[in-house]
Amino acid sequence: MVSRLFRAVWRVLATLLERANIIERSRLRATVDLAWPRIVTGLARMSKQTADIAMVGLVLGPSAIAGLAFAYAYWQLGDRLSLGLSGGSISLVSQHYGADEIELANRAITQSYLIATALSIPLAVAFYWQAEFLIGIMSGDPTAVAYGATYLTIVAPAIVFEFYNKVASRIFAGVGDTFTPMLIRGGGAAVNILLNAVLIFGFDMGVVGAAVGTAVSTALITVGLLWGLAGKSYPTRDALPVHLSVSGQLVDPSLLRPLVSVSTPLIFQQLARAAVAFPLLAIAAVFGSVAVAGYEIARRMRDLINSLSWGFSIASSSLVGRHLGKGEEGIAAAYGDEIIRFSLFAYAVTAVLVIVFAEPIAQLFVTDPEVVDLAATFVAVTAVATIGLGLDEAATGALRGAGDTRWPFYAALIGLYGFALPVAFLGVVTPLGVAALYLSLVAEMFVPAVVTLYRYYTGAWRDVSRSLRDRAESVTD
Repeated sequence: MVSRLFRAVWRVLATLLERANIIERSRLRATVDLAWPRIVTGLARMSKQTADIAMVGLVLGPSAIAGLAFAYAYWQLGDRLSLGLSGGSISLVSQHYGADEIELANRAITQSYLIATALSIPLAVAFYWQAEFLIGIMSGDPTAVAYGATYLTIVAPAIVFEFYNKVASRIFAGVGDTFTPMLIRGGGAAVNILLNAVLIFGFDMGVVGAAVGTAVSTALITVGLLWGLAGKSYPTRDALPVHLSVSGQLVDPSLLRPLVSVSTPLIFQQLARAAVAFPLLAIAAVFGSVAVAGYEIARRMRDLINSLSWGFSIASSSLVGRHLGKGEEGIAAAYGDEIIRFSLFAYAVTAVLVIVFAEPIAQLFVTDPEVVDLAATFVAVTAVATIGLGLDEAATGALRGAGDTRWPFYAALIGLYGFALPVAFLGVVTPLGVAALYLSLVAEMFVPAVVTLYRYYTGAWRDVSRSLRDRAESVTD
């Protein structure tokens, strides 16, 4: 009965979307098949930090939320760095896989893991040994600094595993499998939340419990994903068509160069997004830990909503990349166009729902009426702003699938440092106050969307893809 109802709703929705010229039915199916596991994965992953914030906030209050916000800024520095690297990985792996160049795809995977190791270990060491200093840079509240330093010290080694997880997830997606990473990462998120509940509420471990839960679950996810990349099968699927190869030449400059070339703009784009969190949180801290708590709650909701882009962006990268690998540029463009329109529709609907329930959402994190009111306003503003984020990520996904990764970097720089940061600073030097942070959130997400959409609709990404494919063919020859 439920299955028949679901199929009926699906048919009606697909028909309406096709008639509205949003996305053609067959491309909707291909997009959703790839996207929904990634969306669930994104919700699961983002719920880990959201659960940390909510549980710790309810037990310890706004100062603990502020401390975790400062620690997350450093964690996301590594997280974003790994996201940029994995974007280059999916571009190369999906195109080589689409062209039946399996050995090249395997070797590209190996190069990705070498870079991930080289980048993540120094970060882990710095976070572990300098946690208190790093958190202290951002706040003068000793309670918040103590909470943040404790959390960052414990989770520091797990940043290496997070790099591996990001690369592995994108490789699975590049060959059309987003379901397996969903199961593994969703299971890891469930373990994280369960451990949090037991350690925070059962053993009264507070911030330490939240950090231990995050570190343990991240390591477990790494084991699960590497199992597949080692060529092993899962109960839900046979062995992957590509795998992590350690035979032959370990460092392959012919593949390392294009991987670095494609990944570098994405890495800088993601670093630009991560780095801006530091001055923005510092500006919020000027208005006290209550403002930081409200701002961080809004950021957690933004990341939860952005789980939609985990699906749409990856689906666009994979589908555009695979069809470009086969030389089917027209089909690749159709997928890119329609996923952008579908993303706009989905984000608009989600924004309306979040705005309606903004106050109950805020009450999940804090109980103080003053903090609830402030957090609810932040949540509502963020819901509107994420419409721009959805457009930006969908367009970036298509560009990434083609290997055109420079313009999303430029877009991030302009949006974050040309608009979001200066607008937020107006709150310190003008009577705008906290309202400047609201405007900053909107600028942060809408301005990059304008730039990436412009680049996408010029069609120049097709030339970039041809150049990458020509280079790969010359390596093979």
